Amino acid sequence: MTAESTVPPPAGRSGPAGAVSLLDPPGTAAGPGLSAGRGSRRRRRISWPPLLIADLGGILLGVLVVPAAQRYLPLVVLLGLCVTGLNRRAALYDISDVPGALEELPAVCGRVAVGWAVAAALSPLRQLPSAVLVTACAVHCLAACAGREAVHARRRRGLRRRPRPALVMGPLPAAARIAAALQRSPGCGTRPVGLVADAADPVPESADRSALPVLTTREEAHRALIQNGVETVLVVGTAARLQRAPLLRELAAFGCVLWELDADPPAYGLPGRRGRAGHLAGFSRRLLCPGSGRRDSAGKRVLDVVLSGALLLLAGPVLGVCAAVLRIKEGPGVVFRQERIGKDGRPFTMLKFRTLRPASEHEAATRWSVADAEDMSRFCQFLRRTSLDELLQLWNVFRGDMSLVGPRPERPYFVTKFSQAHPGYPARHRMRTGITGLAQIHGLRGDTSIEDRCRFDNAYIDNWSLWQDVCILVRTAVLFVRPTGS
Repeated sequence: MTAESTVPPPAGRSGPAGAVSLLDPPGTAAGPGLSAGRGSRRRRRISWPPLLIADLGGILLGVLVVPAAQRYLPLVVLLGLCVTGLNRRAALYDISDVPGALEELPAVCGRVAVGWAVAAALSPLRQLPSAVLVTACAVHCLAACAGREAVHARRRRGLRRRPRPALVMGPLPAAARIAAALQRSPGCGTRPVGLVADAADPVPESADRSALPVLTTREEAHRALIQNGVETVLVVGTAARLQRAPLLRELAAFGCVLWELDADPPAYGLPGRRGRAGHLAGFSRRLLCPGSGRRDSAGKRVLDVVLSGALLLLAGPVLGVCAAVLRIKEGPGVVFRQERIGKDGRPFTMLKFRTLRPASEHEAATRWSVADAEDMSRFCQFLRRTSLDELLQLWNVFRGDMSLVGPRPERPYFVTKFSQAHPGYPARHRMRTGITGLAQIHGLRGDTSIEDRCRFDNAYIDNWSLWQDVCILVRTAVLFVRPTGS
């Protein structure tokens, strides 16, 4: 299905489409029955300080192994900052899960070893024998792991006595099956209190045994959350996560922890996804982090600023030649400015070389132009085929409106239409839009399937890494002169 076949022509519009809000701005009401503002956020019980105390206790015991330990008191501060910082970076103070001692052993010991290596390099500890440092590091590891296991064991006992109430969201047959399995496994620490599903879903045969209410509206879900003190939401499958994205954002803003569960094992042995993972009563699960800043990390922004700045300097002569030729052949107004929708549904002004002159602003906002348009000159078609008309967007990247890699930004009119036609389209705006992306290097440019683009863009965001950005940029450079259009 192509873009033109999914977007009907506009009717009764005399001006360009307005801005589109895909996400509720922070601090605004989330709707009737539940406010997502800061004042309405439910305060969770603070239970991570015991983990921090266990880590600091391990540091003290490790330092006591060192001869004349009183001489190395600054070492305690340095080790504490280093180890706790690394643990926080690795989400080892995240209380949404209760791992076992063996599960945390590699992560904890690895970061303790890095902390001691840094401390030894920056302090008089480097003068001590290696055996002393190894012994101190080993004592630190054992003490930290033992202390953390004691904290986790206490939390597991508490969860067995008082399981966390949870809502199960997804297709009704799969949600009812998972809820029934959780009811048969009281030791998992999760107690389902309701099923969030569509009213049109078929009622499973086991529904009478589960005795759980089926919540089909937003208001019913909010009421169940407040009445039962729900702290956990279990989302069955990716489709449910995309279709119920607005409700999930509201639940997360209210303080709920979101987990995505796989109701059925995969048909093939696919590698696990990144992020905090594990299982719940035998169902594979992954921690969802709506609105997490991880996908717009400092490393990604540094890469954008450095590369876009360098490319602007290197491409300066090319930009000058393109602008001069366009001015001679097409007349004044070589730079085309257009409103596009960026991260979190915020509009920005995107820059391009003008290769087509629409009849009006309304046509510019609603016409789906393609690279081989017959009313373009040969030079303009050349700019489209080689993507040279996109080079000015390096300034958008340098300013922070866009990223080098990310979903391509679209005009407000088409964002509205595509969001109505494709449930996963609004989820593309979780990340800053980009000049190139996973969809583009797979040939999804110009007059190609919006559904396919949406799928590739969301897959890129779900599996984002800085190395993936580098690989996409390399593949884009290889395909730069390929006649695919933009």
